[in-house]
Formats: sequence, C-alpha cells, structure tokens
Amino acid sequence: MKTTFFIARREFAAFFATPIAYVFIAIFLILSGIFTFFVGDFYERGQADLLPFFNYHPWLYLFLVPAIAMRSWSEERRSGTIELLMTLPITATQAIAGKFIAAWAVLLLALLLTFPVWVTLNYLGQPDNGIILAAYTGSWLMSGAFLAISMCMSALTKNQVIAFILAILVCFLFVVSGSGIVLNAFEKWAAPGVLDTVASFSFLTHFEAMAAGVLALNDILFFLLVTAVWLYAGLTVIEQKKAV
Repeated sequence: MKTTFFIARREFAAFFATPIAYVFIAIFLILSGIFTFFVGDFYERGQADLLPFFNYHPWLYLFLVPAIAMRSWSEERRSGTIELLMTLPITATQAIAGKFIAAWAVLLLALLLTFPVWVTLNYLGQPDNGIILAAYTGSWLMSGAFLAISMCMSALTKNQVIAFILAILVCFLFVVSGSGIVLNAFEKWAAPGVLDTVASFSFLTHFEAMAAGVLALNDILFFLLVTAVWLYAGLTVIEQKKAV
C-alpha cells in the first residue's frame, strides 16, 4: 500500500506540474455553472435542490474524464518510460492503482471546488444537505467508472488522441444504453429480459436516483464493479505489453 500511495502522490503532483489539472478543473467548474444556472433553469425552478447541477454530470464526465486520463498510459508508452517504470520494484497492479487514485483525487478536488453552488443554494433556500452529500458521493463514484474505462483505453495505444476517442465511444455506450432511443431500437426484436439487461448497464439509469440523493446499494455496487472490471482489463493490457 505504501508503494501504491507513493505512486499516487507522484502522479497527483505531476497533474499540477503541468496545466492539465488546472485546465480540467477550470473547464469543469465553468461548464457546471453554465449548465446549472442557465441551461438547468436553477432559479426558475424554485426548488431547493441541486438536480440541475447533478443531472449534467454524466455528460460532463463523458468528455472531460477521457481528456484527463488519455495520457495516463499513452504518454508512458509513447515516451518509452513504461519500460523504465516496469523495471522498478513495483508491480503493474501498484502502478495502475496509484495512477487511478491520483486521477480520482483530481476529480474529487474538482467536485469539492463546486461548493459555491451549494453555498448559493443554502443562501436562497433550506435544502436537505444530507441528500446533496449523497448526490456528491454518487457523482464521485460514477466519475471513477468513467476514469477506469478511460485509463484502460489509454493502455491500448500510444496515441493520446486515439485513446481519447476510444474512451468517449465506450463511455458513451455506457451512458446511453438505458436511453429511450436505444431501448426502442432493441424492443422491436429483443425480449423484455434483454431490454432490462441493456438498461442495467446505463450510467444514467444508475445515477438518476443518486442525483436525487438516494444511494441504493445496487447502484453503488454497479459503479464499483464497473470500475474494478475496467481496472482489471487495463491491468491485463499492461501485463501483455510488458510481456511483449
């Protein structure tokens, strides 16, 4: 664990040694504000909740998380430092876990810096802050699933642009699999059980209740399982590249 957190500290510091983290956080905060107060009709709704804020998180993560994760392994492979990394007395599991923890911490920081939205809500009304805390927790868990997928795509290629595009495509499938358009396309030939299975993979389906502050065990386990599976897939890719 000490080695993993050492790597995590190194990677976290590396994010802020370049403009990457600053640009990511700035864009996330700006877009969150625009979607909440302008697109989401925050003031016009007249309700003391943050649904207009959280409802857009899956779509923000769809583009921003692949952007921050695309260099996690692609840059290592392009520059050849992955060979040096793997010769150090660390395992691939420790390396992946350390990189993931560092990037996930950046996502947590970005979420925490949206506190002015929460302050504004408490100034204007009397919201249930327990529900808001649960929604923040759900959003962070979902961001971890996006991140694990994006890091796996980064491990597949040396090209950061290709990693970015692949991550968006795969994440997009997880986001829209429970949407009406997708389900309508399947219902013409698929059995109801198939439709339920397809919908169960949707990030939107699982995050909908979380955005309202309901942390159901099945939704929590879903995002944790997706994160674990894609981290393991990334580990498998890295081990294969190492063997080659």
